[in-house]
Amino acid sequence: MEVTPPPGLGFAHGALDRSAHLRGKADVIDALRRAPDTRFYAFCGDNAVLKKTDEQTSPMFTLGDLPAKAHHGEVIFLGRDDEAGRFAVLIAPEQEESLKADAGLALVGLRALALDGRTSAPDLGAIAQGKAMLHWHATHRFCAKCGQPSDVAEAGWKRVCTACAAEHFPRTDPVVIMLTVDGDRCLLGRSPRFPPGWFSTLAGFVEPGETIEDAVRRETFEEAGVVGGRVTIMANQPWPFPASLMIGAYVEAKSTALAVDYDELEDCRWFTREEVKQMLAGTHPEGLGVPAKMSIASHLIRHFVGEG
Repeated sequence: MEVTPPPGLGFAHGALDRSAHLRGKADVIDALRRAPDTRFYAFCGDNAVLKKTDEQTSPMFTLGDLPAKAHHGEVIFLGRDDEAGRFAVLIAPEQEESLKADAGLALVGLRALALDGRTSAPDLGAIAQGKAMLHWHATHRFCAKCGQPSDVAEAGWKRVCTACAAEHFPRTDPVVIMLTVDGDRCLLGRSPRFPPGWFSTLAGFVEPGETIEDAVRRETFEEAGVVGGRVTIMANQPWPFPASLMIGAYVEAKSTALAVDYDELEDCRWFTREEVKQMLAGTHPEGLGVPAKMSIASHLIRHFVGEG
């Protein structure tokens, strides 16, 4: 059964034809880069670079209106939108201040971009793809086999070692995001990194040799001491911080006593549906809240109380 991302889930509605069959055709990729209907998504550090036009902003640039420094950075072929090429381009982080000083540009973090609602869902999907790919190149410039430098190949979708010819490909890290449910209650935890009063679902990386369901149960037990039973996957979400796939799931609790790992969590509690509704509405008596709607954790929580 296909799991369809719910509306409003950030970065999960990419619509590009990735056109993988074109990546090895350098002449075709070069022609696409120069085509008048091609558009570029630009990045500097952890920010997307946006073009300002009157009161609006756009994440897409033509080749001609790209900031000058963008022409010297990494360029990745993302795919095509109705035959028109789409690329990601990196502007060196040391150019950040000059970009900020340009009245025709804006630098916006990807979380803020997903929250403000002005960027289309397909554009957010392409931006997540571009950011993850550029991060991979920035952190994989040397061969994992022999340690020598590697070169970009296949329009950005491969790196090849200059010494031993080993080929390296981009990866994404699977992460389970799970809401543990016990009848009318759900289990929420609080990381020390969260804003004050914020609670969210438990989460953790899928380990080698592990199924998604096993990872959900293991992480629930490790972080909260709760034994998990049946697991139901709700949705998944590309998460470009830096390159994860968030897999949202519900897990039925087979035990309810808590044994919290305080090295991982600052707090962990069972909340009733009514309490969660108060958290969503901003009326909880302790001032507690939950993550923003663009995250898969928020969608799991909202669906639990019937708001998804």
